[in-house]
Amino acid sequence: MYNSSSSPEIAVLMLSKRPSFRFVVYLGVVLTLSGILFAQSTSNKILVVNGKTTSAGVRQINGRLYVDLETLAQATNAVFTVEPRRVVLTIPPSDSGAVATDDSAQNSQRLSRDFSSAAISALAAMREWRVAVRAMILYGLAVSETWVQAYHQQTLDALRQAGVAASTEADRNALQLLSSEADMMTTWANGVEAARQQLNGANTVDPNALQNDTQLAKIQKCSQFLNSMVLSGTFNDDGSCH
Repeated sequence: MYNSSSSPEIAVLMLSKRPSFRFVVYLGVVLTLSGILFAQSTSNKILVVNGKTTSAGVRQINGRLYVDLETLAQATNAVFTVEPRRVVLTIPPSDSGAVATDDSAQNSQRLSRDFSSAAISALAAMREWRVAVRAMILYGLAVSETWVQAYHQQTLDALRQAGVAASTEADRNALQLLSSEADMMTTWANGVEAARQQLNGANTVDPNALQNDTQLAKIQKCSQFLNSMVLSGTFNDDGSCH
C-alpha cells in the first residue's frame, strides 16, 4: 500500500503509470486558460443597419467583428443559401433614395379624408341624377322642370361641400375633375330636356338612344374612374373627365 512516507521516485513512477489522470489535468488547465483569454478578447456590440437596430449583437474577438449571418440577412433584406461547399449571400441593391422619392411623390397625391367623404357624396348625387334621366328616357316618363332642377341642385350642393373640404393640392385637382363631370352631366341632361320639349322622341324615348349616346358613355366612364380614384385615396387623372 502506498503512503506519504514513500519515496518521491515511487510517486513519480505511479503518476506516470496513470496517463488518463495526467491528460485530465492538462485539459483542465488548457480550458481554464482558454476561458480566461476568450473572456478578455471578446465583447458584444449592437448591430445597427441603416438606422435599424437588430436583435442580435456583434461579437468582437481579437480585434475582429463577427455577426450572425441570418441576422445580417434579415437586416439587409438579403437572401442566403447554404450549399454543400459554400454559403451564398445575396443583398439587393440599395434604392433608398428612389423609394424615398416615390413615397414623397405618392404622399403629395394623397386625398384628405374629409374631401374623399365629400367627393363620394357628390358622385352619388350625380349618379342619382344620371339614373333618373336614364329612367325618363327608357320608360318615357313625363317629368316637370322642377324635378330636373332638384337633381341638379343636389349635385351643386354636394360639389360645394367637396370644395369646402378640399385642403390639399391633390384635393383641389380632384375637385376639378368632379366639377368637369358635373358640367358634362349638366350639358347632357339639358340636352335631353331640350329634345323632349322639341318632341324629339328619337333622343328622349328610344331605349336604343342610350346605347348610342357617346356623351353618356363618356360621363359613365369618368364616373367609374372618379369612384375608383376616390376609393384608392390617391389623385390620378383620366382623359374621360376632360
